[in-house]
Amino acid sequence: MSSEPVAQFNIHDAKTNLSRIIDRVEHGEEIIISRAGHPVAKVIPLIPRVDRTGRGSLRRRLVAAEDWDDPEVNEAISRDFGMAQ
Repeated sequence: MSSEPVAQFNIHDAKTNLSRIIDRVEHGEEIIISRAGHPVAKVIPLIPRVDRTGRGSLRRRLVAAEDWDDPEVNEAISRDFGMAQ
């Protein structure tokens, strides 16, 4: 964890610089928003999404059983989920 102090903006400056604040947060920074010198909110980065590289990104990681589309398997799944006709 970084020993640098967390950046702090008052509400007016936060509204004025929202795009810059979001850019800094996207790069891993945490920002405190204050009102009258008292912290009231913390803007933190969300957990990043998985960056899919396109089709085939799960190649050799996802293995389907030979009978994945077998009518009997489909019927068993339907029964398990209460959808059998």
